[in-house]
Amino acid sequence: MRFSEMLSSIQNVSPGTVPACCYPWIPDQGDGTFCNPILHADYSDPDVIRVGADFYMTASSFNCTPGLPILHSRDLVNWTLLHHAVRNLPHPRYDEVQPGCGIWAPALRFHAGRFWIFFPTPDEGIYLTTADHPAGPWSEPHLVQEGKGLIDPCPLWDDDGRAYLVHAYAHSRSGIKHQLRVRPMAPDGSRLLGEGRIVFHDPGRHPTLEGPKFLKRDGWYYILAPAGGVATGWQVALRSRDIYGPYEDKIVLAQGRSSVNGPHQGALVDTPGGDAWFVHFQDAGVYGRITHLQPVLWELGWPRIGFQGEPVQRHARPQIAPVQKIGAPQTGDEFDSASLGLQWQWQANHREAWWSLAARPGWLRLFPQPAADSLERQPNLLLQKFPARAFRVETDLDWSPGRPGEEAGLIISGVPSASLGLHRTASGNRLVLQINGQEVFGCDIDGARIRLRVEIQDGGACLWSYAATGGFIPLPQPFQARPGVWIGAKVGLYTRQSGGAAGSGFADFGYFRFLAGEG
Repeated sequence: MRFSEMLSSIQNVSPGTVPACCYPWIPDQGDGTFCNPILHADYSDPDVIRVGADFYMTASSFNCTPGLPILHSRDLVNWTLLHHAVRNLPHPRYDEVQPGCGIWAPALRFHAGRFWIFFPTPDEGIYLTTADHPAGPWSEPHLVQEGKGLIDPCPLWDDDGRAYLVHAYAHSRSGIKHQLRVRPMAPDGSRLLGEGRIVFHDPGRHPTLEGPKFLKRDGWYYILAPAGGVATGWQVALRSRDIYGPYEDKIVLAQGRSSVNGPHQGALVDTPGGDAWFVHFQDAGVYGRITHLQPVLWELGWPRIGFQGEPVQRHARPQIAPVQKIGAPQTGDEFDSASLGLQWQWQANHREAWWSLAARPGWLRLFPQPAADSLERQPNLLLQKFPARAFRVETDLDWSPGRPGEEAGLIISGVPSASLGLHRTASGNRLVLQINGQEVFGCDIDGARIRLRVEIQDGGACLWSYAATGGFIPLPQPFQARPGVWIGAKVGLYTRQSGGAAGSGFADFGYFRFLAGEG
């Protein structure tokens, strides 16, 4: 698309129009335009590739499992979950919750007929997993390079068959936060072949530099890298005629007059027709790092992202035929399938013994696990991302506790967390609302069947209610959801048993439904 055509496409729509904040969040406006964000959910550090007519995305997953979500689209606007590339994290320490650790910014590539994902765990090193198809199966992660503080790897296979890897450094582990290094790599991705060189270091102008993405175009080597920090930074393009530099730099996307803070860290991808687009994240606080799509023009050998280097709010959709059906990633679950929905993640490396979909067909059975020091440290939380700015969640709990100390219910996770659920005491069942580990509401419940509901308002305020018989009864104690460590707040289900042992009972959940909130 020429610049004049892009300008016209922006001017022909209402610049202030955005999707309704309520669930479901649908970016496709159905009139040939889309509104940002394309995913109002925490798909952090996205990377996107095109293979034929299909686009695939992956993202950071940190301590949550399964990890490395794989999303699919035909138009870069409407996305669905396809698979996860990693079942559990490749180190036994992740059997316990490790906030802020785990899988950081990955790189997804298609090369030699295979799909490749290079990803870091900043305390262990750089890993590789591959697959013949993005729906899997994916290979067990292979440790390419051991090393503390090595993050954000991205490969490049050059025209002569040689391979290279660019990566950054985690300041929290290495004391370095503004250097990019290019290293030679075995073409099969199995190992790095040397130290290579630091190819860019300008702490005065780009005080934080990370998340590099490698590509080659018209004889130029390009590294696209976010600078300036997650919440307030900008996107930098580096280019050189030599893979080891020197690289010249240019800021190609920044907040400017827009409302999109810190627009950076993502993927440059082209359409079958040759148009270029940039997928990136925005730090949205309690909602995590939500995903935006920007048009790209190449001018004088540099990518120009957005509208004059600033994020667009609404724009003409990518010109791709046929038009894809409007949709969004999966959310609610009726538990009528043989497997959990792809949208679910646990807080740590998970075990099959934690749940069953076969014990009571049409219901999810969760088995209480030993209680951690806090809900934030509970491995067997079953969680989903916040999928919109405002929504309601409802679940049906049929409680069969085995002994006092067991509890189960609905949870909003973050730092801190809050839960509404049934607790088994010596005298019977008790409904308890906990905020940051403290009981703020409690009442005895005669039965074991109860419906639980939480309404998340725009901004993350949570209002709780329950229905033991008849209609829902609201609770007067609100809760302000907060993000976790590097991830947004999540909503889901939990069971646990105090006293250091697994419970002998179980909790059956009949459904987990998202409904529109009030905004």
